[in-house]
Amino acid sequence: MAKKRFLELEAVNGDINLSLQRFQKLAVAGETGSGKSTLLKMMGGLAQPASGRVLFEEVRVEGPDEKLIPGHPGIVYLSQHFELATHLRVEQVLEYANQLKEKEAGQLYEVCKIAHLLQRKTNELSGGEKQRIALAKLLVTAPRLLLLDEPFSNLDMIHKAMLKQVIRDVSEKLKITTILVSHDPLDTLSWAEEIVIMKDGHIVQHDTARNIYNHPVNAYVAGLFGRFTTITADWKEVWKRLPVTLTEQPEVFLRPEQLAITRDRKGALRGVVNHVYFMGGYEEAEVQIADNVLLVRVNETTVEAGESVWVAVKEGR
Repeated sequence: MAKKRFLELEAVNGDINLSLQRFQKLAVAGETGSGKSTLLKMMGGLAQPASGRVLFEEVRVEGPDEKLIPGHPGIVYLSQHFELATHLRVEQVLEYANQLKEKEAGQLYEVCKIAHLLQRKTNELSGGEKQRIALAKLLVTAPRLLLLDEPFSNLDMIHKAMLKQVIRDVSEKLKITTILVSHDPLDTLSWAEEIVIMKDGHIVQHDTARNIYNHPVNAYVAGLFGRFTTITADWKEVWKRLPVTLTEQPEVFLRPEQLAITRDRKGALRGVVNHVYFMGGYEEAEVQIADNVLLVRVNETTVEAGESVWVAVKEGR
């Protein structure tokens, strides 16, 4: 018997067809204005599709034009512009919404890393603490689908790392299906099982995180996930000297870590280092080869601008 779809979107606003299984972790990424947040809101019944339909557990999700109070049972949505009642203790905020037994609620508070904040007043909390409490306030209603809209916005590195762990634990320990929208796709690579890339209201690629990073369909997708070099068709003649298989696509995209500075001239290309960029735990070298420039990650050897080097594709990359 075919597995029932947990969430399904059919021809929403034109060119959107998407399905999701229960307990899946899906990220939606794209440039500002690509339609990420609108798509998320349509999934939760908070934005009205111009066409098509959204099904949740095989029941159609009605839009705000069809309901007095927008939303759908079993689906919760956390906006980056959340609000908490002021001058109340955290436990009071949570009690008003809680539908869980005491033991279950206690486990949820531990997962959200807010158990130590229950006696605090909401106006005494940091931005990251408020966000985790806003998340817990939704989760105590026992939802089956969690929609997170730009959850990492305006967080410092410490609170962002903590929230990432919370979101992972919510998905895995509490067994809640989660869809996350982020303006920084790199935040989603280590979490998402699949990623949907949007541009101008359309899906341009939907694949596993690993495949999207290593095999982007175009420069737009490649650029969302970091630095890269474009190998165009007219430059492929140079690459015939390298032990690498090139596709028939008009462009091939290489990440800096797929290349290496080597002392072995066999199967390598000679170039001159234009610039060296310090990236913290590693360096990246901009290497001029004929009329083209390659970005190469430098891990072990040290290179300097003006130095002549040999560049090769890493084995297995």
